[in-house]
Amino acid sequence: MQELLKEIQNDFEEMKENYFYLHRNAETGFDLPKTSAFVIKKLKEYGCAAQICGNNGVIAEVGDKGKGKTILLRADMDSLPIKEESGVPYACENGNMHACGHDMHTVMLLECAKLLKSRELELKGCARLLFQPAEERLEGAQNMIDGGVLRDPVPSAALMIHVMTGVDIESGKVIVTGGGTSAPSADYFRIKVKGKGTHGASASNGIDPITALSHIVIALQEIQAREIRTGERAALTVGRFSAGNAGNVIPEYAEADGSMRCFDGDTRRFIKRRLTEISESIGKAFRADVDTEFYAGCPPLVNDEQLSALCRVCLTELLGESNVLAPAEADGRSMSAGSEDFAYIAERVPSVMLAVSAGSRNEGYEYPLHNPKARFDLEALRTGAGAYACVALKYLS
Repeated sequence: MQELLKEIQNDFEEMKENYFYLHRNAETGFDLPKTSAFVIKKLKEYGCAAQICGNNGVIAEVGDKGKGKTILLRADMDSLPIKEESGVPYACENGNMHACGHDMHTVMLLECAKLLKSRELELKGCARLLFQPAEERLEGAQNMIDGGVLRDPVPSAALMIHVMTGVDIESGKVIVTGGGTSAPSADYFRIKVKGKGTHGASASNGIDPITALSHIVIALQEIQAREIRTGERAALTVGRFSAGNAGNVIPEYAEADGSMRCFDGDTRRFIKRRLTEISESIGKAFRADVDTEFYAGCPPLVNDEQLSALCRVCLTELLGESNVLAPAEADGRSMSAGSEDFAYIAERVPSVMLAVSAGSRNEGYEYPLHNPKARFDLEALRTGAGAYACVALKYLS
């Protein structure tokens, strides 16, 4: 394992250059022409045949899938539509920003590809590398599955890494969650209310959709406060409320967008049902028509206990026991409450998600993920690359 760390150190300057390019050229969703082209170019330089999967995803394989097990290693590539304010000299200037660290994940997996390729004859099986688009939209993983990433053959294990910044965990430390849920489900919803427009001075001639929707938004808070069991983790947020164009007009329509997150499948189904029932019932009470739509989402991400144990063993060997944490040693967290569409893969394949600290508040990295001022400690690139590679080598040994 020390030989692995030595190689990563020798490649560190190249890794940083790869990171600077991806960070400066942040792209969003499935629209990743520069990012995908760069990933393919680097994979070819490292001797790996690469191909497009689905809508601008990239896959490559190292090893022989006919001679053993296959492990899937996944990195996401997309950024956020955020104007960067980090102040770093390699900041993106196109209106997008890698504020979630996906560029770091991509660089880590590229270095892993290089490390595994140089050890290809040692592998008793195959490492399938997936560079995924559209994680922020929770659509990329399912698109890759539809594109065949879990076929020929079906992987017997899968691994992903996500970085954190602006946390209270020293940079370079890895959190390995045991078996069970490590990231909540996500569901995005839209509530549309149709009333009857009229003059603001003659409200009795119309049906006010703003009043109806306001009562709906307030009532939805009671689901979490009064209908979820004590200790059950869930979050329901309405983040957009839109209606009308003039202060003296009762509009015809009002709508709100929100999201809900749950760590349990039964709770997820219950909240979705109650959200619909409450919205439609209140709409009826106010004589308005209500349509509730769930338009995007993903299930909870469940870690496989045996694969988690294997990760802990080999990461301890690679990094030392003090640098490998259980959630209880990291204030109970393995990740933020953010959801992960890797869950679609974990539904089908025994999987694990690792979290790597890429900057703590005590080290001067005070802004969290998705903040326009977020910065990342590039030393964490070495940790992540080593983690990907050592787990793959251990699994295929």
